[in-house]
Amino acid sequence: MTRWLPRSLYSRLVLVLLGGLVIAQVASLAVYWQDRGEFMQRAMGMRSVQRIADITRLLDGMTPAERSRVAAVISSPPLRVSLELPALQPIAERDPGHAQQAAAYTAALTRQLGNAYPVVVQVSDGPVVRGPGPGYVMGMAMGPGRGPGAGGPYPGMGPGYGAMGPAFVVQARLTDGSLVTFDARQPADTASGPYRLLLSLAILTIAVIGLTLLAARWVTRPLKTLASAAERLGEDLDQPPLDESGPLEVSRAARAFNQMQQRLAKFIHDRTRIFAAMSHDLKTPITRLRLRAELLNDAAMREKFEQDLVEMEQMVKAALDFMRGLEHTEPVQPLDVMALLHTLQEQSGEVHGDVRIEGAAPAPYSGRLQALKRCLGNLVDNALKYGGSATIRVEDQPHELRIRICDRGPGIPEGQLELAFDPFYRLEASRSRSTGGTGLGLTIARSIARAHGGDVTLHNLPSGGLEALVTLPRDARQRESKE
Repeated sequence: MTRWLPRSLYSRLVLVLLGGLVIAQVASLAVYWQDRGEFMQRAMGMRSVQRIADITRLLDGMTPAERSRVAAVISSPPLRVSLELPALQPIAERDPGHAQQAAAYTAALTRQLGNAYPVVVQVSDGPVVRGPGPGYVMGMAMGPGRGPGAGGPYPGMGPGYGAMGPAFVVQARLTDGSLVTFDARQPADTASGPYRLLLSLAILTIAVIGLTLLAARWVTRPLKTLASAAERLGEDLDQPPLDESGPLEVSRAARAFNQMQQRLAKFIHDRTRIFAAMSHDLKTPITRLRLRAELLNDAAMREKFEQDLVEMEQMVKAALDFMRGLEHTEPVQPLDVMALLHTLQEQSGEVHGDVRIEGAAPAPYSGRLQALKRCLGNLVDNALKYGGSATIRVEDQPHELRIRICDRGPGIPEGQLELAFDPFYRLEASRSRSTGGTGLGLTIARSIARAHGGDVTLHNLPSGGLEALVTLPRDARQRESKE
């Protein structure tokens, strides 16, 4: 299930907040809708109870003729009055809800009228009112054609008079024994949807969604800035410090990151200076030993001394190159990648190396010239040393520059492809510098590539040989210049 969740913290925060908002809004609307329905039913019921009680007392003091005239005048939705219907018989409601409503309605009428006017109450969800005879409909006794099938429940009652909710049919017996029947129905407009409420909820939801997006962006932006700074830290320890303003937690995190950056930079610079100084100082005793070795009379012994001194000098030079590869003192500038590769090709031709170049990189690349030259030169030298030839394939893509350096050598066992980048690690068991090198060439190449935000990886080719892939990402300005 987690694979369907968004990856970023911003998206997850927005999802949680908006999900909670939607659930809360739906629950609130459901509660309101139920409460509103119950309230409307109670309100309509209480109003109709009061009106029925008032009309019953009014009609009780009139003559039959006066009752007919008054009943015809006051009979209108949502309360229909009739003096012609026969007596309704109390029946047991099958629906428990209807039975409870009928009992409550009867109790309310009894409180208003007292025991002087016996009442019978029936509840129905439709236009048909149950009566003493089969098919008995309240409207049928009001004249010919006044039934549910003649143009609606009760023709002539006006628009909106439908069975929207329970219909209460009440029959009260006056003091002279006459019957008056009331049909109290809730009009359609009282049960219509709360459009103004829905509009208010929609406006509130839109406003909260907008604020949620802004709040989530505001909260997650410092984390994004911190992540970007951490990525750039591997490329440049001397990058500008983060801004320490903002909320307390963000300020503390930025301050801790800046302190960590300062400590790392100081540690790396101190180690680099010490290592470089030691490597440089070793050149003096090596030179003295070479002079003394020349004084040896034993030619075999003198040759062994010279081989050891050459080996030590190569190690010192490689260590110095490695230290220079960790430094970022060289300025970043736009580079012509193809010109750099052709320079390496010419230099390799001077030592009888066969180097071919395929592809092109028309756009300049922003980097450190000498560092990249050392990186690519080490890889080309390895290809010539172990494969006898090198093929450089250039792939210029919108977001990164790829340079593949392939040889026809024996390759490297799969389990040792990453170990080859360890400092002073050599694949050969012998310590011969003529074949195994110092073990820092690949280490220096990868450190320079990573200092530019890229990397160097090794792959065995299916047809035989080894491929060194250099990936160098292009920043936004480089992409714009390329486009």
